[in-house]
Amino acid sequence: MAVKSLKKYTDYIVAETVKLLAIDSPTGYTEEAAAFVLQEFKKLGYKAELTGKGGVLVCLGGKDSKNALLLEAHTDTLGGMVATIKDNGRLQITPLGGLNPNNAETENVHIITKFSGEYEGTFQLNNASIHVNGDYNDTKRSFDKMEVVIDEDVHSKEDTEKLGISVGDIVCFEPNTRVTKSGYIKSRFLDDKLSVGILLGYAKYLKDNKITPQRCVYVHVTVYEEVGHGGCASVPEGCTEAISVDMGCAGDGLTCTERQVSICAKDSGGPYSYPVVKGLIAAAKAAKADYAIDVYPHYGSDVEATLGAGYDLMHGLIGAGVYASHGYERSHRDGAENVLKLLIEYIS
Repeated sequence: MAVKSLKKYTDYIVAETVKLLAIDSPTGYTEEAAAFVLQEFKKLGYKAELTGKGGVLVCLGGKDSKNALLLEAHTDTLGGMVATIKDNGRLQITPLGGLNPNNAETENVHIITKFSGEYEGTFQLNNASIHVNGDYNDTKRSFDKMEVVIDEDVHSKEDTEKLGISVGDIVCFEPNTRVTKSGYIKSRFLDDKLSVGILLGYAKYLKDNKITPQRCVYVHVTVYEEVGHGGCASVPEGCTEAISVDMGCAGDGLTCTERQVSICAKDSGGPYSYPVVKGLIAAAKAAKADYAIDVYPHYGSDVEATLGAGYDLMHGLIGAGVYASHGYERSHRDGAENVLKLLIEYIS
């Protein structure tokens, strides 16, 4: 049956998501974001702990510990790493995760050094002045044709090295988060920080309403999803099912919009467990959640990494619709609320 108004929980989800988006966390540099998530679950009254890999594992309670459900989301994002300090003092980077240079061009960045603080810069095409570079329009954007221009007075490799910048330093791209009056959420890295906000909202809903789920429910916020092994470990004993709460895709050939919850039937890793997909659809209908069912040909999730690690589980994938994935992404508060409705109904 449909739940009562969830507006205050959706407001909370959006607020928490905005806070988390403001914390840089490309894969390999996630400690601060994980610490934030850990503290937010603790504020809600839950026992949360860091995993060995640096993720966050939380038990939301439940009666049946032998038929437990694991909800997985991730707080690691796309980013870059310094690969070469060029002779002109600028930086060639290697991507962390599936960062696309076309989507990152002209973006402001933070260069996180290992021992010498942070510096600002901009990710640009080599020789980026269109009045100078006659090949500007025809140059294919690739990481070997682009560079980070550091906002310091540097003109040589030696100048940059004197700042303390070295190979292996992290390059974080600004999220440029904005929430519109009409409820749209625009930002880099909604994949998958919006889902972390949704799971915090679900945890708050349980706590506020003094609900103990029939089955034990765990949350694992992973930190290596963007490179494929976030969900490979830290599955609590007794889990028989795992669901990735990640972004739903919106685009040509798909039915999902940013205002819906996506239920994925199949992605690049193959079909999701048929009984789970059916159960999620039935729960969406019962909750009166606006939903779509889609197949994603260029997608992989944490829960597939869990299965690949050898865990014997049924699995599923849901998420709020997100447009322009791995670029400047857009979703809507209605999409987040529809995910929350589905979780409440499915788990109850």
